[in-house]
Amino acid sequence: MSPVAGPLATLAAEIGALSEDLGRGVELDVPGLTDRSADLPLGPPGLTSPNGACRLVAAADGWMAVNLAREDDAALVPAWLGCADADEPWPAIQAAAQSRPWRELADRAHLLGLPVAGVGELAATTMAATLRPAGRPAPRRGRDLRILDLSTLWAGPLCGAVLAAMGASVTKVESVRRPDPSRDSTPDFFRRLNAAKAELALDFAAPGDRARLRAMMLQADVVITSARPRAFEQLGLAPAALFAERPDLTWVAISGYGWTGEAGERVAFGDDAAAAGGLVRWTAGGAPHFLGDALGDPLTGLAAAAGALQALAQGGGLVVDAALARTAAGAAAALGLRTAA
Repeated sequence: MSPVAGPLATLAAEIGALSEDLGRGVELDVPGLTDRSADLPLGPPGLTSPNGACRLVAAADGWMAVNLAREDDAALVPAWLGCADADEPWPAIQAAAQSRPWRELADRAHLLGLPVAGVGELAATTMAATLRPAGRPAPRRGRDLRILDLSTLWAGPLCGAVLAAMGASVTKVESVRRPDPSRDSTPDFFRRLNAAKAELALDFAAPGDRARLRAMMLQADVVITSARPRAFEQLGLAPAALFAERPDLTWVAISGYGWTGEAGERVAFGDDAAAAGGLVRWTAGGAPHFLGDALGDPLTGLAAAAGALQALAQGGGLVVDAALARTAAGAAAALGLRTAA
């Protein structure tokens, strides 16, 4: 059983009630959508995450989570630590952390786009996504809902899968230059999350494809994203401009730490975000251990779906701000976990 089975069940029940109110109740296959153990060679959770990419490291004043999830992350370690070389990144990280505060290391990592967090740095009392006014609600349409899923990996596609299960027409859009990595890393899991969606590949560098994407976003009832705000500004697809043309749009923004301000530019993945929210267990020796596999992702995917349904019930015109670390912190509170040793 998942270590966050209770919080997942709570979110699934909320989705069931909200979707019933919208016309078609959804009974989710929660284990099938929130468990990758059949798709990856996962180890036991400890100081290293089950997928092996993230580690809990002791700093001078506490613990931090360091996630080298992408191929290029290890190459950034020398610049992050200010050392000449780091052929073996983990020994270098552990040695440097012993004499430096975790916040100093985390702040420097953020500048480089490395996912680093203090264990338990964020607290929350709820898993619910924040609904932020951005446009103007309109009466609900009688036609089928149209969803544009621009997200990748786990949380965003899970949100899209929930809406597809409700009967919405969901189109998954990917960049031809940077397709969803989970297509290759976990193909069976990718299919479970995306099989019910139509698929479209676009070249975001091509003006014609960007214009097509913009038109699709304006026609959609819900847009699901997992990129940072500046990515859309660089494409000429700033949310404010789209809400100006489509005031009743619902924009589901899945992020590491939140959609607005400096938090919106901070990178996170499911394991480091879970640690940031205190979703860990503390050993008798005072060390944190991971609870499971990238737990911030499935929790946030369901929280985002619940938020999207709430926004649709209100007529749209909202940004659904679903942050991995904040959702994890809410789950940790629900489980009664302490945030520090």
